Amino acid sequence: MEKLFIIILLGLLILANGVAENTVYNNFALLEELESFEIDEENDVVLFDIPSWTSERGGKVLVNVDSFGAVGDGISDDTQAFVKAWENACATPEAVFLVPSDRHYLVNATRFKGPCEDRLVIQIDGTIVAPGEPKNWDPDLARQWLEFSKLNGVLFQGNGVIDGSGSKWWASSCKKNKTNPCRGAPTALTIDSSSSVKVKGLTIKNSQQMHFVISKSASVRISQVSVSAPGDSPNTDGIHITQSTNVVLQDCKIGTGDDCISIVNGSSGIKMKRIYCGPGHGVSIGSLGKDNSTAIVAKVVLDTAFIRETTNGVRIKTWQGGNGFVRGVRFENVRMDNVDNPIIIDQFYCDSPASCQNQTSAVKISEIMYRNISGTTKSEKAMTFACSDSVPCSNIVLSNVDLEMEDSTVETYCNSAEGFGYGIVHPSADCLTSHDKETELSQNYILNEETEIDELADSNSDHIVHTEL
Repeated sequence: MEKLFIIILLGLLILANGVAENTVYNNFALLEELESFEIDEENDVVLFDIPSWTSERGGKVLVNVDSFGAVGDGISDDTQAFVKAWENACATPEAVFLVPSDRHYLVNATRFKGPCEDRLVIQIDGTIVAPGEPKNWDPDLARQWLEFSKLNGVLFQGNGVIDGSGSKWWASSCKKNKTNPCRGAPTALTIDSSSSVKVKGLTIKNSQQMHFVISKSASVRISQVSVSAPGDSPNTDGIHITQSTNVVLQDCKIGTGDDCISIVNGSSGIKMKRIYCGPGHGVSIGSLGKDNSTAIVAKVVLDTAFIRETTNGVRIKTWQGGNGFVRGVRFENVRMDNVDNPIIIDQFYCDSPASCQNQTSAVKISEIMYRNISGTTKSEKAMTFACSDSVPCSNIVLSNVDLEMEDSTVETYCNSAEGFGYGIVHPSADCLTSHDKETELSQNYILNEETEIDELADSNSDHIVHTEL
């Protein structure tokens, strides 16, 4: 992992570092706001040091799943052993819920509920395997496999693997075979309704559908996590963030059949740093606004990423007919390698077997910065800003963007998109329109985002799922 990111960072050193003119800063206060927006990656999450429990237990109480009857042969059902071990660990201060190394534990769909006693560590060193047969899945937990909820100050760590055994689920998907009925499938790992959580070093692979969901949570730190599935596995998003705030993802390697990272409704204060993405559909905000719903996403940063052989690079996608806004987003220091759509805003997203009806309402997209982005594209349209005619995109900022296509020229497509560029911008983004002031329509979308996000999160208590179409 370290070697990989050294390569990425060396590649990013070749990016140009243009300086904005004073007049730009004077005329566009949003630049200063976008550039100064940061999220503390470590200091604002009150947790404890990684325990040295392997040496004389380090004052921790070991709760080994083997002590509760787990066999670990990959064939025997170890679900009840995990449940009993969890109940014991959750009720014990300074506990370590231990999944030992060099073992394979077959575990059915299970909810691991808190709140728990202080300073709980979930130490996954072995492999947890899901049953591979969809027809035997518990219908009461149709969309979950391993779900952890209502935790505070908990550390997940280890060199272990969470394996969703998803091949039969993918084969039965309507995206694989149009004669199959469209249905949802489980998420491998979910952290729900929790706070001050760290996840470090785990591998999650071959999920039935989404790999790792962070839902209705605050102050979450994810580092050195690897997520993998075949590039043709349907709806297998890597890390999905919904209704959550103050989340940092760093030093993660993600390659799946869908978005490497997806950020959806009710989320703010999200930072992604040193991310490797590919294969997959890129790093996405959305989709948002489906079925005329209201969606809010604000304050998102992607800083330092390598995106390779994906269908999209950095993307914002919304359905027609939605409401709400996406505002205050910064994509910077990104290297693209053979990406279909390196930079794309799509307000006409339609992931449906039938055509989508034209509608006038839309999720408002504004204050989006793309800075220090370079590399190669497989599409002549290296940048696409396909925005709503009735709710145009505004304040799109491009700085030091250099995208090329082998043996061909590249271009930028714009529809109802307002913004400007400075420094190197290639291909040219002259199709972006400029306005001296926001329209009344835009002003209608300038809301108290923190209050709106909190209210929206509180009002939506449904489980967040990836609806397959």
